[in-house]
Amino acid sequence: MRKLQEKLKNDFGISFSDEELLKTAFTHSSFTNEERLPKIANNERLEFLGDVALSLVISDYLYRTYPEKLEGELSKMRSSIVRTESLANFARNCGFGEFLRLGHGEEKMGGRSRETTLENLFEAFLGALFLDKGMDEVRQFINRVVIPHVKADDYVKIIDYKTELQEILQTGGDALISYKILSEEGPAHDRSFVAAVYNNGSELGRGMGKSKKVAEQKAAENAIKGQSNH
Repeated sequence: MRKLQEKLKNDFGISFSDEELLKTAFTHSSFTNEERLPKIANNERLEFLGDVALSLVISDYLYRTYPEKLEGELSKMRSSIVRTESLANFARNCGFGEFLRLGHGEEKMGGRSRETTLENLFEAFLGALFLDKGMDEVRQFINRVVIPHVKADDYVKIIDYKTELQEILQTGGDALISYKILSEEGPAHDRSFVAAVYNNGSELGRGMGKSKKVAEQKAAENAIKGQSNH
């Protein structure tokens, strides 16, 4: 933990008072299972807390920054910011993955670079930071790590294609929309998924992505393009 403490101090000016709390934030459930430690010794409870803190800070920022946007638009923006891929990238950018304590089996299966694991780690760190330093420190950290990407419009222009497709199809009457993962390829730490979207059993489009959610969004996007060409 000493190297992690040094990194946090040098990169973000953060010094944890409770090192055990920080250690817990960087402990995956696979580690506690293999070491036969209590289940509460992993970062899942901190992840729960950090998720709420992150959502509050992002919601507050969006509300103040975009006074012209309606609730639905703000909700879509927040969802795009706090989705798995985004939070995993923030964890990578912070260099958190190398300090994660994993079980040997999870390590061999590429767990250190798994999107959901990194997402959970980022949220757990925020939860630990909240408990150790308070909400102001959490806000400062998010303002430094997350908000610059929001200011760069990385998320403003993201469209929820699944919702848009549903709205398009429902204007024509009853629509029974479903998604199916057709295939997945690559090693565990670098998977690619192919998804298809169907309306009343008829395929409308396919898409590929690094997660099932992204693949489904791409399928919906391609289905929308197909609808506009008819």
